[in-house]
Amino acid sequence: MIKIANAQLWVHDQDEALAFYTEKVGMEVRADVTMPEMGDFRWLTVGPPGQEDVSITLMAVPGPPVFDEETRAQIQALMAKGAAGGLFFATEDCRASYEELKSRGVEFAQEPTEQPYGIDAGFRDPSGNSARMMQQS
Repeated sequence: MIKIANAQLWVHDQDEALAFYTEKVGMEVRADVTMPEMGDFRWLTVGPPGQEDVSITLMAVPGPPVFDEETRAQIQALMAKGAAGGLFFATEDCRASYEELKSRGVEFAQEPTEQPYGIDAGFRDPSGNSARMMQQS
């Protein structure tokens, strides 16, 4: 059996993403390691407190030799449109979570809305990644 351990989000700035996901969304740092032998590659992960088996990797979009500049620019353009990835969070009380995150400075694109599957709300991170939080019915 295999399990999901990490999900990756492309980010423009790892420090900005780290501040957003820890200070505003309320996640904790799982790993923050810089590897000088790999051109100062930084492995940065965060995750929700109480859910230690899953982390989100906040990955800077690499240039050469991983991606050429054209590919890097295409990924960044998709990020700006909110089309490069996304997260789905579960919550027991979507409206309360919305108010809590909003009070910390998270800007929502959609307020909590009744849907056939429950109540959900949507926001984007500073890199443009889409995130939704949902309370199941």
